[in-house]
Amino acid sequence: MSSFIEIDQLDKIFPLPDGGQYVALRNIDLKIKKGEFISLIGHSGCGKSTLLNMVSGLDLPTNGGVILEGRQIEGPGPDRMVVFQNYSLLPWLTVRQNIALAVNEVMKDLSPGEKKAVVNQAITMVGLRHAANKQPGQLSGGMKQRVAIARALAIKPKVLLLDEPFGALDALTRGNLQERLMEIVEQNHVTTIMVTHDVDEALLLSDRVVMLTTGPEAHIGQILEVPIPRPRHRLEVVNHPSYYALRNEMVYFLNQQKRSNKTKTVVGPLTIAANGLEKINLNLGFMPLTDSAPLIIAKEKGFFEDEGLSQVTLSREKSWKTICSGVAENRLDGAGMLAGMPLSMTLGARGKAPVSVVTAMVLSRNGNSITLSKKFAEQGVKTLEDLQRAIASTPDGVHTFGMVHPSSMHNLMLRYWLASGGIDPDKDVALSVIPPAQMVSNLKAGNIDGYCVGEPWNTHSVLDEQGYVIATDLDIWPSHPEKVLGVKEEWANKYPLTHIALIKALVRACEYCDDRRNRQEVLEILAKPEYLGVSPEYLKPGFTEPYRRNLEDEPENLLRYNQFFVDQANYPSRSEGLWILTQLARWGYISFPRNWIEVLERVRRPELLGEALRQLDLPDSAPNRQSFSLFDGMVFNPDDPLGYLERLTIKRDFRVAEALLDEPMAEKL
Repeated sequence: MSSFIEIDQLDKIFPLPDGGQYVALRNIDLKIKKGEFISLIGHSGCGKSTLLNMVSGLDLPTNGGVILEGRQIEGPGPDRMVVFQNYSLLPWLTVRQNIALAVNEVMKDLSPGEKKAVVNQAITMVGLRHAANKQPGQLSGGMKQRVAIARALAIKPKVLLLDEPFGALDALTRGNLQERLMEIVEQNHVTTIMVTHDVDEALLLSDRVVMLTTGPEAHIGQILEVPIPRPRHRLEVVNHPSYYALRNEMVYFLNQQKRSNKTKTVVGPLTIAANGLEKINLNLGFMPLTDSAPLIIAKEKGFFEDEGLSQVTLSREKSWKTICSGVAENRLDGAGMLAGMPLSMTLGARGKAPVSVVTAMVLSRNGNSITLSKKFAEQGVKTLEDLQRAIASTPDGVHTFGMVHPSSMHNLMLRYWLASGGIDPDKDVALSVIPPAQMVSNLKAGNIDGYCVGEPWNTHSVLDEQGYVIATDLDIWPSHPEKVLGVKEEWANKYPLTHIALIKALVRACEYCDDRRNRQEVLEILAKPEYLGVSPEYLKPGFTEPYRRNLEDEPENLLRYNQFFVDQANYPSRSEGLWILTQLARWGYISFPRNWIEVLERVRRPELLGEALRQLDLPDSAPNRQSFSLFDGMVFNPDDPLGYLERLTIKRDFRVAEALLDEPMAEKL
């Protein structure tokens, strides 16, 4: 879609009297094509009018910008006209004179006769010829608003901006004006952005409805396409087959926001410990993997202490199951978790008791590979297609592959990879949960035929000549989220300052780990017995040296095989979280949550990362909100997750159900 208007990573931050900041809008990304009608909806205070003002140029963004036909908007201009709810007419001027005021100011090069013709055309356009010489005090509310619209359109703007233009009118007048507005906009092919609280009005008028979450840090929660053909008439719109489904989607979104807003305010007294933090002695869990580096480096380089966390203990865990139980049972204050774990724990995957867990940052991206037993190499298996043929040729055999946890990206990407090659991961093969450190021994013993895991366990099998890497996650989904910081929601609300300090220390550690000048030092620290306890030779490929898929081919330079900080790596994207939800539902681990926006708002908390980054004087911009695809090219649209699920060919029967979320601790204090 060619962009007529492009709103690019727009933030709006207001200073507070106490020296603090209020982040009204965060990371607004929106592309609007010429002639499109866009409605902005959301609860009061979500920043709809603020966003409209920045498109008009009456206000300017703090970060990012608004581009109109390739030029950044830096102030008001006649190419954008605003119609306000309160009409904004001069009471001592007539209808004709109010419209002429704008025409005379903007169209100075026209002759008096030409200007008069423009005014008359505008008056006729809104059906007010009989009232052309009346003053506003002699007009009804609907007539006043028609004058405001005529004044805006008389100068032929490129963009018409409507700020709840019919909010103060009675239902009959509002309906008539809506019909007239549709006619005028379509006849003049004017691009329109409208702020409204009325879902029926949005459906009647819009090509797309942009739904904003509640503030602070309001952002685009969902964009709804309105596939009702034009020209439109009210009765035809109401009787359209998709009308009530679209309306229910909008109402449902607004109700989700009403509930989710409760998690954004922490109330009640806080007990402050040393250094201004509520808690300074933390026990954090980690798994002995290369991508646990941020936690280990934050400890070894003193970043925890620098942020006031003077008593941090790192607990080396045996399995991802003990990570889950440690956080759930409060043995651990937090942990480096698998990317899908906070979502699966919060939703109670596979019937387990739900535990509300939040993640405010991604600790690492990439870092995994799919390793096959050397027996497949002997059969000439080099590609996914080769593997499919090898499995199909032995229908009586059982091929077992290891993965570390159902909610892990190892499991979800292994399943996605297999299914894309026509291999059903539940019917054609068997998948088994095995702790990372036990993968190599199980492959060597012949208990499994391959596995997907993080390093150093792929390299271990390659160097020990037990297996070979058929695919890395860079082949499947480059820069996918891998490990995240996970803490219980109750803990995050009880210790908000400690949580920010923890995030700050880990951000600094991630930055340190991604500086390649530090990689050798990091590797030596990871190899210590108390951390990974392996030979540095197993850690080097992909970390400090080219990556080895096998011992025959030349190693590859994979500079992003382990990604900790660069390219906004720490941002816990809700779109990525939504993809994880689709895959958990695809394979029957959860019902797909109908209230997925509420779930993601609750679990993935980029606003906390933003606060930590600002305190560190680091940029806190977020990646663009956009569709993406994995290696097979199937596009994932974050506004249509169910459509994506439906298009997947190999899947289990999935259900859509309301996710019941516990009342947030912030409301209980």
